[in-house]
Amino acid sequence: MFDKIVIANRGEIALRILRACREMGIKTVAVHSTADRDLKHVRLADESVCIGPPPSKESYLNIPALISAAEVTDAQAIHPGYGFLSENADFSERVEQSGFVFIGPRADTIRLMGDKVSAKNAMIKAGVPTVPGSGGALPDDPDECIRIGREVGYPVIIKAAGGGGGRGMRVVHSEAALLNAISLTRAEAGSAFNNDMVYMEKYLENPRHVEIQVLADTHGNAIYLGERDCSMQRRHQKVIEEAPAPGITEEQRKKIGERCARACQEIGYRGAGTFEFLYENGEFYFIEMNTRVQVEHPVTEMITGVDIVKEQIRIAAGLPLSYKQSDITLRGHAIECRINAEDPATFMPCPGTINQVHFAGGPGIRVDSHIYNGYKVPPYYDSMIGKLIAWGENRDAALARMRTALSEMFIDGIKTNIPLHQELLRDTAFQAGGTNIHYLEKKLKL
Repeated sequence: MFDKIVIANRGEIALRILRACREMGIKTVAVHSTADRDLKHVRLADESVCIGPPPSKESYLNIPALISAAEVTDAQAIHPGYGFLSENADFSERVEQSGFVFIGPRADTIRLMGDKVSAKNAMIKAGVPTVPGSGGALPDDPDECIRIGREVGYPVIIKAAGGGGGRGMRVVHSEAALLNAISLTRAEAGSAFNNDMVYMEKYLENPRHVEIQVLADTHGNAIYLGERDCSMQRRHQKVIEEAPAPGITEEQRKKIGERCARACQEIGYRGAGTFEFLYENGEFYFIEMNTRVQVEHPVTEMITGVDIVKEQIRIAAGLPLSYKQSDITLRGHAIECRINAEDPATFMPCPGTINQVHFAGGPGIRVDSHIYNGYKVPPYYDSMIGKLIAWGENRDAALARMRTALSEMFIDGIKTNIPLHQELLRDTAFQAGGTNIHYLEKKLKL
């Protein structure tokens, strides 16, 4: 096992990783920008290293600075958390080449799954169901593109092979608009991702976003930890997540979960990962794989009892998984609300000083957050300041606990999206379960 780990991230996920390391007896090194010197995990870590000024490009995305932090502190491994460099194959490669362990997949796996075309082809080969589409990059020949569009059937969606986070995609409802949409998406993709390759998929009208959590070690073992429903989204950004997904049967869960675990074995996957699917009319369609720990991993931890971050660290150290598939049972229901420092009506970020904070508590309640009284929310990074998680014996019990927990949460000094969550928890369609990925935007009339 590692003696010391560099936590190459900030905020709540950095604190989450630090807690796992402490429980495992591993020393921690917190890296931080000049704006983040007062973060809670920086204060709690065994050592801290300032890696640059506030802009991410000069600090948390500065690969030489991060590797230097590992060198000067004699750490053995680097945990990237989520966001920033967590899915950057070049970073993974540089970490390993510098003699450290990257707590995540190998660089070649990140590259394979980071390119949407190669990822889809790998999943087709592994027997994971995918959305009908072009089967690869769209050609330059306009006539061939039109033929493919007719074959797939409208509406279709044009996606950038190197895209992500909701960027680099365009829905096309008619053949007349196809070629212009392809041209525009190619231009955007080349500018944003330095890769102008695009592909076509059938556009599903009312799908849900359902994802499968997996763990795979270096000894050929892979398991799935059930599914999460992340359909409550705004501009492709998740707002509320829950596990298990409403309406998914044990038979469906087993069938898709086993395919995902088998795919991990076939591509030589290492670490924690998430297979993301669109789910419509009882069918799963693979869209992408996240090769890192997810923001929403706590809901899976709450219903399985598995500490996903600890398993990441164990796997990176070369140890086998602590669990077999037969050990995994789902108990109860968990819901997570992302708490953001933003105006609940306009969604504009709201940085500033938190005068006072009171976290919710009680049975089945978990709060993952790095904020405290007097903490200054900086304007340079993502607006998420915490996650509120509620567990119950069933979905109704979890919803009731979440309503109570939201009413207890008190954050003074800045605006947060807590009022939006309270409104959504009262929404009859959400209470019934199974809303699609377009529901929230239609509700908000975006």
